[in-house]
Amino acid sequence: MRPQPSPAPRAVVFDLDGTLIDSMPLVLRAFAFALAPFRPELTETEIFALLGGPPLRTFLELIGDEAEAGEALRRLEEFGFANSHLVRPFDGMRDMLAVLQAQGVALAVWTGRDRVTTEAILQVHALDVFFDAVVCGDDLSTHKPHPGGLLKILRHLKHPAEVVLYAGDADADVLGGEAAGVRTILIRHKRNVDEVIFNKAWRVVEIPSEAYALVRSSVLMP
Repeated sequence: MRPQPSPAPRAVVFDLDGTLIDSMPLVLRAFAFALAPFRPELTETEIFALLGGPPLRTFLELIGDEAEAGEALRRLEEFGFANSHLVRPFDGMRDMLAVLQAQGVALAVWTGRDRVTTEAILQVHALDVFFDAVVCGDDLSTHKPHPGGLLKILRHLKHPAEVVLYAGDADADVLGGEAAGVRTILIRHKRNVDEVIFNKAWRVVEIPSEAYALVRSSVLMP
């Protein structure tokens, strides 16, 4: 018996950094700047593996001192605001969102980034008009890969998991999507992905534009 085809999505949820906006070089530099006074330098690969949850929690784990972790967070925010002009939407992202919105697809963002900077980025690039729900890293006590933020979006959109797609670029996105029962597209950015994570993703693509094309074709499928 042939497996039933997946239903066309009625809602699509996106991670923000590395998925909708090209901020990863800035994020990596900001983390390095934040941690510089408190511990030996991490490689970019090591920093990337830490992303997905709230920075303060990450800094506490890396530094072990609450006061120093708080100062690292201040340095992170200082660097981010001073260099926010370096953040750019990925090519093709706005056109994709416009197509999905025109098709009546509900759109949302689930990000580990804090709400203040998330809203600033969405407003600066006039992206806030596209999204029906935005859940940020400091909105809940749980964080990726815990699915709480994604489940909150599903409740808000009033759509069951089986008609929702989620796209992100971190292992935590795949794990969170799986835990919520949502098909998840992983954007690997040409990095090596653990086989377990690879197999949990619904689809794996190399770059954001490939994810956008996949989402569009899924929505517009006959």
